[in-house]
Amino acid sequence: MGLKRYLLSVPERVIRSAAGLGAGLTRELATLSLPPAVRRSRLYQNIVDTLLRYLIEEVGGVDGVYPTGAQASDGFLTRRAAGNVIELAGYAAFRASPVWVLAALADVCGMGRHLIPEIADALKADGLLDGDTRFTTIDQVLDGLERTSARMAETINTPPLDVAALRQELAAIRDDARRIRPAALPSRQQIVSVWRELQRASIEQRRSVFQTSSLLALSATRVGLVRTGRVLGSAILRHYSTTLDELRRVGFAAYARAQLTPYARAAAGQFSPARRTLTDRLLDRM
Repeated sequence: MGLKRYLLSVPERVIRSAAGLGAGLTRELATLSLPPAVRRSRLYQNIVDTLLRYLIEEVGGVDGVYPTGAQASDGFLTRRAAGNVIELAGYAAFRASPVWVLAALADVCGMGRHLIPEIADALKADGLLDGDTRFTTIDQVLDGLERTSARMAETINTPPLDVAALRQELAAIRDDARRIRPAALPSRQQIVSVWRELQRASIEQRRSVFQTSSLLALSATRVGLVRTGRVLGSAILRHYSTTLDELRRVGFAAYARAQLTPYARAAAGQFSPARRTLTDRLLDRM
């Protein structure tokens, strides 16, 4: 390799070295400081550990940190990136997700003690609730989310859920439910049916209920179906059912691409030479 070519490659080598070293140190510190329950949670494994592994092995070129024979395969970053983006988006759009909407509807329809424990178990599987605690009411779930979310945000730098806003929304939903005719509420059969569809689709697509719920939350947010205190109608349940049918038909990855494409296209458009930036305007003035 010629000297000129080597010198041109130095910036990349520096970045790779720093990424591998930084990710390695982060992993070792996490091993020492984080409780085993946090490190074993699906959320940590999916979002944090897989990214650290990619930086350590694929970017930094470090061997021997993870067991041999289980190296990240080709296309790892692409596959994991979509899953991680959806899970992170699931936090931001949690109030539009089926796990929240169905829990709220179950509460106001008087079937909370039947359905909420099942929803809580699904959230436990992704580390969003304490696995050793039993949750039978939506208020207990909110308390658990508040504790877990604060711990996750502090220890692994995930965005905290806005539990205070969820409490306000629950109060609005309960107030609406008291003022409308019971016949205007979704039936118990509708609520249970959508929950079972969500479970089946998650099993078929080999995704957790939270991942599937997060994808549906993105879809519901894009079409503007969720408003504070306005989730009592059957429209959002019909939307969930329609979305689940399409997801099962085209597959999780294809449906996720369709939901994320507008954002990816907008991000790529930021690099278009035709797009004027604040820096361009500042340089023009100067």
